[in-house]
Amino acid sequence: MNSSEEIAVSGMSTGRSAMRMGPAELVQAAAMARRFYLEGKSKIQIAEEFGVSRFKVARVLETALERDLVRIEIRVPAELDAERSDALRARYGLRHAVVVESPAEAQESPDPENLGEVAADLLGELVNEGDVLGLAWGRSTIHMAAALDRLPPCTVVQLTGVYDAGTAERGSVEAVRRAAQVSGGDAHPIYAPMLLPDAATAAALRNQTGIARAFEYFDKVTVACVSIGSWEAGISTVHDMLTEEERAHYATLGVAAEMSAHLFDAEGRRVGRDLGERCITVETDRLRRIPEVVAIAGGQRKAAAIDAVLRSGLVTSLVTDTSAADYLMTAGTTPRPALNREDPDGI
Repeated sequence: MNSSEEIAVSGMSTGRSAMRMGPAELVQAAAMARRFYLEGKSKIQIAEEFGVSRFKVARVLETALERDLVRIEIRVPAELDAERSDALRARYGLRHAVVVESPAEAQESPDPENLGEVAADLLGELVNEGDVLGLAWGRSTIHMAAALDRLPPCTVVQLTGVYDAGTAERGSVEAVRRAAQVSGGDAHPIYAPMLLPDAATAAALRNQTGIARAFEYFDKVTVACVSIGSWEAGISTVHDMLTEEERAHYATLGVAAEMSAHLFDAEGRRVGRDLGERCITVETDRLRRIPEVVAIAGGQRKAAAIDAVLRSGLVTSLVTDTSAADYLMTAGTTPRPALNREDPDGI
């Protein structure tokens, strides 16, 4: 996952300028470079070993780089695009952005499965022992959970209800169980649908013992993993659960994206707040207080929706693919840094 540095240290060099160094200088420079780059010794330790000042050690190391005695190559796995990742992180003020090269045949598909695999590795870096990991419903988070092979001991809590209670064993409930199994921690699933017929039914369910217990953990979540949907059939879980009349109503409000059953317009402002009252999901104000919120979403069809959610300030990190990243790098005006985490509605 992280960039790795491959360091070649040699006692001789084919570089023309390096040949101006005498053999004793070459040997000493190579030895110092080996101590510093390969053995991890400090300049002060090297200075003490060779009986010189640390300033001379610094000059020798600098000369070794200039004269090609030491060569440093920054390499990342072929599927990761380091340049796009860094540019995307800077543009949106994210803590982490990881851009994955997707197979050509998957460019039109939302959330290629390899995003989940990379996100699983990222969670392995971000989650610490004793953390509370929150998982929201979404195909990408389910792929991520299936790919998990390492997590420190942590509690895992479900942040939303399920798309269909009848598929809970193959969806977010199973994702929570899988993550808890890998970490060896406790699991707190939610056995309830995400969307209810009305606000009163949703409120009654939230008060049920098992669901209420899971909700109690929402304020303790330190790392959350969420998905993003575009407002179209097959790309948004919530869109697919609504009636045609309801979809048309929310479309008139300018909805461009959905995340954890919350709707956003193109500028990242929440719209259709009444829908949230009918849903079993973590509230946006609680999401905003979570230190690390990782969104997993990709594909050209989701690119505009990703931009909208990033502009909301709710997300701190993103795992996406090159097709979405290329859109995001040129999307509209430069967004406000997400790590400010202000509410664009001012509420």
